[in-house]
Amino acid sequence: MELRHLRYFSVLAEELHFSRAAARLSISQPPLSVAIRQLEESVGARLFERNNKEVRLTAAGQAMRISARKILAQAEEAALEARNVAAGLAGRLRVGFVGAMLYRGLPQALRNFQARYPQVRVTLTELNSGDQIAGLMHDRLDLGFIHTSRMPDELDSRLLLSEPFVCCLPARHRLARGAAVRPVDLTGEPFVLFSQSVSPDYYDRILAICAEAGFRPEVRHEVRHWLAVVSLVAQGLGVGLVPRALQHSALRGAAFRPLAGVEARSETYGVSRRDAHNPLVARLFDEFS
Repeated sequence: MELRHLRYFSVLAEELHFSRAAARLSISQPPLSVAIRQLEESVGARLFERNNKEVRLTAAGQAMRISARKILAQAEEAALEARNVAAGLAGRLRVGFVGAMLYRGLPQALRNFQARYPQVRVTLTELNSGDQIAGLMHDRLDLGFIHTSRMPDELDSRLLLSEPFVCCLPARHRLARGAAVRPVDLTGEPFVLFSQSVSPDYYDRILAICAEAGFRPEVRHEVRHWLAVVSLVAQGLGVGLVPRALQHSALRGAAFRPLAGVEARSETYGVSRRDAHNPLVARLFDEFS
């Protein structure tokens, strides 16, 4: 049984006339008759009673008509979905992101993206940069937002965002009242730092800022998420250097001040597999342009 047979059967079931059905199908009558005979042989039952005067559906034909309509509708729906996916209008997008992206425009980008492509199902998973790279390599993610430019050759990346670091301080800290903080002013302060195992790039970058100021920070606590850095600082457990976007976290007890004389920046990369050809990936990245 082929979809062609079901289409021919459905049109004939509506017209109950071979010539009119053939005209609607843009074929001649003999191929229609052959197709109906093949369908009946495949089903194992007569679907039409026909004579020189009329064509009528049998009881089996009546039942077949209902099922054929459902099958043809499902086939058309499947074809439409496939065309929409190929055109980048529908499908699934599995997105990994670092927590700081919640304050770097990701929610707004997703709202705009979903408004443009309402048929796309987006799923979000918060992961550190290393876990996102692993997820992309093992086809658990379609794209990621990460904080490192170091990645396997199988992955493609594009710089999406770049912003300065700021100093995160307990609200009652002596430096929280100034307009800006020099890194050297943090000498001897206990630091809350993003874990080296989770993001070696950030760890090294912050240590480099301190080294340029002439000291090595006393790393008191290492955490896996930027919000955890801000939260521990807000509780008075140390100071931190964080991407500027984190000042929008609005955690009570934390104060943010610009860093004076620091050129190092926090960067976010959009990452996907080189061998993936999902047009939705580029369209979501483009929301950050």
